[in-house]
Amino acid sequence: MSYAIPNLLYSVTALEMVILTALGIGGATVVGAALGFLFKDASHKLSDCVLAFAAGVMLAAAVLGLILPSVEQGGRLGVLVSTVGIFSGAVCINFLDKAMPSLYKVGGAGERGERVLLFVTAVAIHNLPEGIAAGVGFGTDSVNGALLIALGIALHNIPEGMVIISPLLSVGMRPRRVFLIAAATGLFEVVGTLVGYFAVSFSEAVLPFALAFAGGTMLYVISDEMIPETHSDGNQRGATYALLAGFCLMLAFNSLMS
Repeated sequence: MSYAIPNLLYSVTALEMVILTALGIGGATVVGAALGFLFKDASHKLSDCVLAFAAGVMLAAAVLGLILPSVEQGGRLGVLVSTVGIFSGAVCINFLDKAMPSLYKVGGAGERGERVLLFVTAVAIHNLPEGIAAGVGFGTDSVNGALLIALGIALHNIPEGMVIISPLLSVGMRPRRVFLIAAATGLFEVVGTLVGYFAVSFSEAVLPFALAFAGGTMLYVISDEMIPETHSDGNQRGATYALLAGFCLMLAFNSLMS
């Protein structure tokens, strides 16, 4: 099967599209890391708005690209399967949070030594299920929905890449090494995307659950980490409007592609 991408002069196979998407999602972290050097002294309000915008994008991607297709493909038990999948995904991320430091709760500029390394490890681990979510999206027949999910995750990865820079610089690491470490965290996303795609390719029967599971992981990250972080510096109103803007942008994008 091949995916015909609008406005391009060629078609690519499903696997080629997945690989390109995986590299794009991982590359978004690299872009974020580069921007982190440019805006390392940016105000918290600006950073919160960027993160809130990414949260809105991910929220729309999770609902439109994962959860609603899960309900549709689940048949008579679609709602039940999706509900179980969503909670299973959330519990999985909750377990990872307990096992490792939470992504946005650890990375302050005052962290030193081992705690900074734990922070970077937490970023990498969180990237794995996000990549799986993108890969699972390609298990459906809708390339538009899969690209919607991938775009949402990629936009989220940009501020995530920016977040990594300050803690590493604060412990005296050289900028080149900091950039390489930040870029390396994106590799987990590449691996996760391929794992998610091949997992659902082997068994379409698990696709509704897998879609909901991936959606649940994204909803958990949005609610437990991204939104609280954007409201931590008294910028609730600005962050709320930024989230709505990100959500509406993805609605428009989904409408144009459908």
